[in-house]
Amino acid sequence: MSYNLLLNVGEIFKGLYEQMGFMNGTWENYVMLIISFVLFYLAIVKKFEPLLLLPIAFGMFIVNIPGAYRIVWGVYGEGAHTYDNVIPETRGLLWYLFYGVEHVIYPPLIFLGIGAMTDFGPLISNPKSMFIGAAAQLGIFIALVLAVVLGFDLAAAASIAIIGGADGPTAIYVTQTMSKYTNEQLLSAIAIAAYSYMALIPIIQKPIMRLLTTKKERAIKMKQLRKVSKLEKIIFPIAVTLVVGILLPDAMPLLGMLMLGNLLKESGVTERLSSQAQNGLMNTITIFLGVCVGSKAYGSVFLDLSTLKIIALGLFAFVFGTVGGLLMAKIMCKLSKGNINPLIGSAGVSAVPMAARISEDVGRETDPNNHLLMHAMGPNVAGVIGSAIAAGFLISLF
Repeated sequence: MSYNLLLNVGEIFKGLYEQMGFMNGTWENYVMLIISFVLFYLAIVKKFEPLLLLPIAFGMFIVNIPGAYRIVWGVYGEGAHTYDNVIPETRGLLWYLFYGVEHVIYPPLIFLGIGAMTDFGPLISNPKSMFIGAAAQLGIFIALVLAVVLGFDLAAAASIAIIGGADGPTAIYVTQTMSKYTNEQLLSAIAIAAYSYMALIPIIQKPIMRLLTTKKERAIKMKQLRKVSKLEKIIFPIAVTLVVGILLPDAMPLLGMLMLGNLLKESGVTERLSSQAQNGLMNTITIFLGVCVGSKAYGSVFLDLSTLKIIALGLFAFVFGTVGGLLMAKIMCKLSKGNINPLIGSAGVSAVPMAARISEDVGRETDPNNHLLMHAMGPNVAGVIGSAIAAGFLISLF
């Protein structure tokens, strides 16, 4: 009797031992855990876009704890390592949260919040900023061609290229929309690259700005922007939605929600809705989106050659987006006979408002009394619009 009892207890402990995480881990899991710790450091210590980077890092961290994946995500059936192939009765919390990514619900809701927090006044006051925002999309189309040359199909190349817009939600939106034509596992690499480069804007952009501008150009002081009326701010989101919607309907999920959020803010009659979009909704969706994206970075799937190619192409796209904006601003500086500081060109990428702050910082390095922030906000919000339009164009190709 005692022998059978001991045998049963032994079997129980043997089963517990076999279920322990370290019995099911791989070297890829441990590498991804180290990468998640690096992202934790960047988010918490360096404060690089912590609202985005911290949830992504934690999602990456939790799914790579050996043995945790099948609990928080679920167990895959035979075949592909995809969202739809998780056995229904095993689906975990992250599988359900990922529904908003799988069906591209979260990115447009993020754009709703961005719109409610954005002031388009600097762009309305200086419409020429749209040219800079458009030129800053240069990196997207150069990376598109290069990705095809490196062996990616056109759908995957489009998803990778959109990293150059420096807009994480847009990158997720395009990638997930394209997932029916390409590999679902591209999402984690593309999203992490996009958000990481957004977080590293100060490190990436400043050397490029100093290289492509002269000290004399960086010292240019720009005239104060004219005051924009409330009527103009109300008409702007409606007019942009109408024009772009007629020309490029595929841009509407992102651009339409961006403009709705802005209209809620500028109309002055929906303060509660605008506040909710800016705060409660935006914060909740940011948490869900970040954790879900990070949770797709599972070691055995994430660590391969294609991931390294995506990260390299993403950096290439981002750098040339910055270069495109700066070159356009330099041309505009010449045409205006020195009235436009080329530094505002780097703000043409979509990362709001960090890219505009970098223009201000580099300008003040040359002249502490030179304030470029509001001038740089014009190209910056133009970049948000430009990246949404670029996303619609790439999707329309299919």
